[in-house]
Amino acid sequence: MNTSPTPAWICPLCGYIYYGAEPPEECPVCGTPKAQFEPYAESVLAQVEPVASSATVQGKKIVICGAGVAGVSAAEAARKADAQAEIVLISNETDWPYYRMNLTRYLAGEVTVADLALHPQSWYAENGITLQRETVVSTLDLAQKELVLQGGCRMSFDKLVLAAGSHPFVPPFPGAGLANVTTLRTRQDADFILAAASMAALQAHPNGVVIGGGLLGLETAGALARCGTAVTVLENQAWLLPRQLNQSAGMLFLAQIKAMGIQVRTLAKTRALLGEGAVQAVELEDGTSLPAGLVILSAGIRSNVELARQAGLSVNQGVLVDERMQTSHPDVFAAGDVAEYQGVVYGTWPPSLNQGAIAGRNAAGQAAAFAAAPRSNTLKVLGIEMFSTGQTAPQQPGDRAIETKKDGQYACFVFRGDRMVGSILLGDTFLATKVKTVVENSQDCAALLGEDSGIEEIYDFLHESA
Repeated sequence: MNTSPTPAWICPLCGYIYYGAEPPEECPVCGTPKAQFEPYAESVLAQVEPVASSATVQGKKIVICGAGVAGVSAAEAARKADAQAEIVLISNETDWPYYRMNLTRYLAGEVTVADLALHPQSWYAENGITLQRETVVSTLDLAQKELVLQGGCRMSFDKLVLAAGSHPFVPPFPGAGLANVTTLRTRQDADFILAAASMAALQAHPNGVVIGGGLLGLETAGALARCGTAVTVLENQAWLLPRQLNQSAGMLFLAQIKAMGIQVRTLAKTRALLGEGAVQAVELEDGTSLPAGLVILSAGIRSNVELARQAGLSVNQGVLVDERMQTSHPDVFAAGDVAEYQGVVYGTWPPSLNQGAIAGRNAAGQAAAFAAAPRSNTLKVLGIEMFSTGQTAPQQPGDRAIETKKDGQYACFVFRGDRMVGSILLGDTFLATKVKTVVENSQDCAALLGEDSGIEEIYDFLHESA
């Protein structure tokens, strides 16, 4: 078992983890500079609230269902908490665990398959973690504390962590099952898109259409454009990234996307996908028909809760958990896209990383608690700097937004009372890490909010604190 782990560093903005003696010169995902990277273990533990701990029983069997970032971080944390535990990590994919958030960069040719790996293959054996790939769990038997695997084999556990993630939502419009209609969730999906895009260029319908103008949809469109595919994005709201940007930022962002040669239709609702065997066109509710030899559906995700629901665990949108990531069964924990905490399924990388670490520690007997934080988002592939966190527009009486737009750049800071509760930075994200810290820590900003205060005072405050 590994006794001298490679130093690890985490980007505080997007959650990218880098293994090496020093951080990289900049984050390869979001561009955060080297100086802002933090030691990985210290960063994760800083976001964990200690709670009263019961006696740790060493040497238990901890089984983790799901090998995304939540599952792998749970395994890593459990191993640090209990050197004797038997840890089994189950994955239904053929690949070794990888950075799912970098699939669009893989599509765009910015990273290779090797670059996607969460850890070197040797890491799992070195840390005493048994990784079972291509393994499907059919049933969870809580009475016997066993998993029933596809094929009938049973696997016992003392503690279980559900980190089964989520699946893409496929809208129920006609034609969704045609060939060359896909989603992007796995590396196999990315490889299929790359192959289909190259074939589509030789067909009578060479255009690609991405249905959904959120982060994943836009990054996918940018990747297709880099591959030389003519691509159109369909968004049913009035502007792009409606969950991350307010209307002012969204309209500015829309102009920038169009300037890159990506076609965009807003207020566009899909009626059906048309074709004989394979997709040939997308029909909109207004009767417009767009030629398409490849369609990528990017309409959001749904938590993989079937296993938990069948077993009788409490489930809403996700598996309900408390601050320890404990479900309604005392020996079962959940983390990442499958978990719902205080009504929220976070669905982004950094919370999944933290929730996994907390679930793993608690499963191993070292109690820790999750501290809720506002969602933060960055953008990859497109070459446009974008960051948003928390509330991006006033939502309650008395909320105040201070914004500025100049030379294609936009910034907005939203305050509730004396606290900054959200922000958007578009075009220049140098201050994103500081903004994220101010929002997450509910830092007192009363000195910035006098009658004569404005954007310059906010910038001065953030620069002084950066």
